[in-house]
Amino acid sequence: MTGDLHCHTTLSDGSLGIEETIVQAKRMGLDFLAITDHDTLSSSSRAKILGERYGVQVIPAVELSAWDKKRNNKVHILCYAPQKPDRLEGLCMKSCQIRTECAKEMIKKVMDRYPIPSDAVQKYTKGSKSIYKQHIMRALVNYGYATELYGSVNDKLFAAPNGECLVTREYPDVNFVIDLIHSSRGVAVMAHPYMYNNVELLHELIEAGKMDGIECYHFSATEQKQKELVKLAEDNGLIVTGGSDFHGLYNSTMTHIGKYVTDQENLDKLFKLISKNSQKASKTAPKAEQ
Repeated sequence: MTGDLHCHTTLSDGSLGIEETIVQAKRMGLDFLAITDHDTLSSSSRAKILGERYGVQVIPAVELSAWDKKRNNKVHILCYAPQKPDRLEGLCMKSCQIRTECAKEMIKKVMDRYPIPSDAVQKYTKGSKSIYKQHIMRALVNYGYATELYGSVNDKLFAAPNGECLVTREYPDVNFVIDLIHSSRGVAVMAHPYMYNNVELLHELIEAGKMDGIECYHFSATEQKQKELVKLAEDNGLIVTGGSDFHGLYNSTMTHIGKYVTDQENLDKLFKLISKNSQKASKTAPKAEQ
């Protein structure tokens, strides 16, 4: 029993739809799949139905954007199976708004440099809750100003911290985000700690008792670093997860659904915690809800 607990669809910055993603998970022989689109749980209902149709159990999930204020750095937190997802709606809307406002400013800067039509980017964002840099780069490729999504043009325009058209703003504080996840009775797992240099933050959050798990198996960490993350998780009684972080056409590196997975032992730990959260949610629910 294995599961890919990190992938994206056209609801955020992936290029495959929900159904295509689930069908591919089935082809790869996965038992479980978590669709973790950025700052939206919109896939949950449809993904569950499609998962049942194709024989893949879909875990409701979302990858939440957050900010490490101490280091002025972004961080992503994966939230699995929130029992009270409505408590995350305001946070998701705020983060999507921040991302879209930044994207609109970036598009304006790009259009000042390249004569592309104003709707060139929007055609690639259909279904997405936000606008992403990948959508802008795809428009530039389509109009012949770049030959690839990730390359010299992307680096020139959007590479952190000094890309010519890069616009960034702070997302909600990471401690607030994790507290809200737990308030929603969800499971909080730090995504790809090495991608955004979040390892020091991870140690602080573990010491504060705020993390439920670590995404140890991810392409951003070398095999040695993955082993170190696994040891850190096991030493602190945390769930060890793995995920492909699949984005389809918008992948920044070669990865496919099922490239990194979560094993049965840790899936069992995850489901045990989900069950515990469900029981807590039921006990605290108003009688009218029950």
